[in-house]
Amino acid sequence: MTKDTYPAFTIGKRFRIIPPDCAAPRDDRINLIIAKGAFGSGEHETSASCIEILEELQEVKKARILDLGSGTGILALAALKLGAEDAVCVDINPDAVRTCEKNCRLNALDQRVRNLAGSLDSIEEKDFDLALANIYGDLLLDFAPELVARVRTGGFLLLSGILWEFNFDVRACYEKLGCRVVQNRMLQEFSTILLQKS
Repeated sequence: MTKDTYPAFTIGKRFRIIPPDCAAPRDDRINLIIAKGAFGSGEHETSASCIEILEELQEVKKARILDLGSGTGILALAALKLGAEDAVCVDINPDAVRTCEKNCRLNALDQRVRNLAGSLDSIEEKDFDLALANIYGDLLLDFAPELVARVRTGGFLLLSGILWEFNFDVRACYEKLGCRVVQNRMLQEFSTILLQKS
């Protein structure tokens, strides 16, 4: 048994998460192959809630994606499987970047993803259609001005990893920066917020 072996599981209405050594079942679900490394395979409630929202977000089609704190890359890869154009994945942890690169190859999406080790400063592009950030609430507050600036007017930000006690502060901060709350989902311990930049 390898570190990447885990039971396949479903998320939302459309996705199935499977380990690299699992034969992909053939049915109506979208198979997402995730080598978890040290970063989980998407079973955490924050990852699942983001994928559930992505499934319902029509604007993901043809979108240019920014994934901040990408980890395994599961959110960007899910968006690409839903029809997004391309993605820039950035993580401060070089191990996470390597895991994300591996998952891009496993899903034959490596030509549509650029992986960077670093923070938002590492990214030159702006005008993303959708920013994904499943990181802690205090970091979402720290990065707020720069993250909002990277998204085009009318674009979306999908934020998670926010403990309940940070939920109000994160919403208030992003609203002050010109975003409106589209969805605010309270989970067992964490929360997920979908915003649109006005």
